[in-house]
Amino acid sequence: MPQVANYAARELLRDGTPIEIRALRSEDEPSMLAAIAQTSPQSLQSRFFVMKRHFSERERAFFMEVDFSNHVALVALVQEQAHTAIVGGGRYVVVGPGEAEMAFVVVDAWQGRGIGSLLLRHLIEIAQADGLRTLTAEVLSGNKSMRRVFEKSHFKVASSPDPQVIRLTLDLRPAVPR
Repeated sequence: MPQVANYAARELLRDGTPIEIRALRSEDEPSMLAAIAQTSPQSLQSRFFVMKRHFSERERAFFMEVDFSNHVALVALVQEQAHTAIVGGGRYVVVGPGEAEMAFVVVDAWQGRGIGSLLLRHLIEIAQADGLRTLTAEVLSGNKSMRRVFEKSHFKVASSPDPQVIRLTLDLRPAVPR
């Protein structure tokens, strides 16, 4: 999906702050690492389910080397003082025929402003255009804000073998008229 590698859209946050949602680029790695450095251990644990502060070379390669077909990643950028900063990111990875798993992280100072919802909306549109049938996400049961983001986008709770993790799914297939 080469056109997704050039994906870009301008949006406004709820408070009127302009934001750009665009495809992750290889040159974004320093900005991504800077965003992670500004993200609290609690927020990183909500995203990775373990305490995480550093990433191995293999993990960094996985997060940065996306093919925009089986692995799609978007970033959210804002103007901070005199430079553009990544303040959030979202991605999906195809895990089976027609199914992808999603994940998000937003820098703490930017949480609660609608960035997760914007990233989710754009990823859903890309997934639908790519013909995916189902999106899934796993969220720690205590991560109420991220659960609300998914529920507002009509994700449904599915069973999960881990009581600490809630599995959410979204059926992307068009509704069949009755």
